[in-house]
Amino acid sequence: MTEREQEILALLRQDPMIAQQDLADRLGISRSALASHISSLMRQGYVQGRGYVLREGPYAVVIGGANMDICGASHDNLRIGDSNPGRVRTSAGGVGRNIAENLARLGTDTRLLTAVGNDQYGHHLLEVSQRAGVDVRQVLVLEGQSTSCYLSLHDGSGEMSCAVNDMGIINELTPARLTPLSGFLGAASLWVLDTNLATHTLDWLFERQGEHIIFVDTVSVAKVEKIRPWLHRIHTLKPNRSEAEQLCGFTIAGPDTWPMAAAWFHRAGVQRLFLSLGDQGVFYSDGERQGHLPVLGSPVINVTGGGDAFMAGLAHAWLLEQDVADTTRFALGCAALTVNCSDTVFSGLSKATVERMLEEYPC
Repeated sequence: MTEREQEILALLRQDPMIAQQDLADRLGISRSALASHISSLMRQGYVQGRGYVLREGPYAVVIGGANMDICGASHDNLRIGDSNPGRVRTSAGGVGRNIAENLARLGTDTRLLTAVGNDQYGHHLLEVSQRAGVDVRQVLVLEGQSTSCYLSLHDGSGEMSCAVNDMGIINELTPARLTPLSGFLGAASLWVLDTNLATHTLDWLFERQGEHIIFVDTVSVAKVEKIRPWLHRIHTLKPNRSEAEQLCGFTIAGPDTWPMAAAWFHRAGVQRLFLSLGDQGVFYSDGERQGHLPVLGSPVINVTGGGDAFMAGLAHAWLLEQDVADTTRFALGCAALTVNCSDTVFSGLSKATVERMLEEYPC
């Protein structure tokens, strides 16, 4: 699916009865160009017949943070306590929002559940997400609240040195506000949660899990403890080495410790573990099959969104019922494409672009 087709689908989900000319005007394209895109969407099965009847099928709900990313990158090594020549960029971000955008770009019907302020940043986040194909109708837009911001500093190699986040608004995503959305949540095929959510909100979601499959992005060492009581409810967990060590309580060093870590998480009830090892790649395990895959040889420009793209790849591959090894490889492809661009989400991400990249790196 092209980026333009993602925009069209997002608008059709908002207003399935929109007139063709109105739709073309909102997109800034001719009516004949729109008709060509609609025909393509019909051939792919996303639109069925006239009247923009959208294909009904499984959808994923991503529940987590959304914020503006302000990224400062030094041209060389960072000098702490001094001014560093470099470049400053702003882009739409947030772990949950990034995952949702990546997942939509891969072709999954994706709904985002987060909170933003009724301000310039909040409106921008909604616009960018919707343009990428994310359904944002359930996002809470709150008066008197500021949209979250995330400030990160990177050295000349693209590695993050430190970051500051202002994400207080996510605490407004409370059980009281989620309760009216129980039907919407109940109809989803997959929930993807990030640990930016308040502890009581995560507890509420896990308590109402039922038969739902839950994927969790651990976000940080400081926030990973929130899910300790709920490990037995988690289908897929994606921690990095430090986050995994915080939970399991022992050092994860060489390759001999990777299966030990996986065994600990499986005993705790996690069905699938994808252990991020930085430049050493990923160790994966589903209790029956396990293995290690190296990172794909892509230049690193900005690592900030790589993990979010990886999680989106995991979710998309699971919905396509891929096995755990193929799932890991597909997710690594998503991450490699993302860290090779300056933004936190690669606008050219699609299932096709990932598959083309994987052809360059045969197993």
